[in-house]
Amino acid sequence: MRLLSLLAPVLLASSLATTASAADLPGSQDLEILPRFPRAEIVDFRDVAVQERIYPLGSIRRISGTLRYERQVDSQGRMRSVTYELPPEHTSGQAFNAARDALQAQGAELLYWCESRECGSASLWANSVFGNAKLLGAEDQQAYLLLRLAEPQQNTLVALYSITRGNRRAYLHVEQLDNQAALGDLLPGPATLLRQLRNTGELNFASLDGEPLAAWAELLGRTLNQDSTLRVSLAGKYAQAWRDALVAQRVRAARMEIDSAQTDGLSFKLLRP
Repeated sequence: MRLLSLLAPVLLASSLATTASAADLPGSQDLEILPRFPRAEIVDFRDVAVQERIYPLGSIRRISGTLRYERQVDSQGRMRSVTYELPPEHTSGQAFNAARDALQAQGAELLYWCESRECGSASLWANSVFGNAKLLGAEDQQAYLLLRLAEPQQNTLVALYSITRGNRRAYLHVEQLDNQAALGDLLPGPATLLRQLRNTGELNFASLDGEPLAAWAELLGRTLNQDSTLRVSLAGKYAQAWRDALVAQRVRAARMEIDSAQTDGLSFKLLRP
């Protein structure tokens, strides 16, 4: 028994080490916040003590030589990034969705999500946003997500970008920036929340644990009014108050039910026809 207890740490370390690949870029490592997609290999790794970044909160385009963002977050702080080349039997979309699920399971808040051509020019994402030529690929094979980590890391942003190149090689880029200053209030757009609701069937807002906030009520009202065919249930201590606030935002009352389930904050679930 004593021998087993002495070997346990060694066996654990050996098990964890198998997540890395011999083909990884020397000196690279995974980010602690995100498990590696199976058999992915690190092809680019950066760890910069102070980095300025502009993270888009909308599609990007170049107009008269100037990069234009619908909305953006200006960030500065320690930046670590990892670019993975994915195994040929898996798509960039599969790795992107797995990473998104893992981060949201930790309570990360989604700020912006786009896919395919709605993200804008893929070359601008590769060269101007991330400065990484390995991410050049097809515009209809890209996806981008920006998240904010849960407390006590609420000033940390995580960007995910996936792309498939013309040679069919697929990549997932993960970037973590620990902001030096407080981020303050950041609200997602209604299109992003609607995409989340349609894809996962739910929306969870642990921080909305009190009476309705005007800015959030307006945002959630705009989200639900983008598709008048959707019906949802609301759960949480103040679910009824939030339902009333959404009715005031011209969301039809018949589209919303109250769920008695106990939940932190406010949650929505899509009611299937």
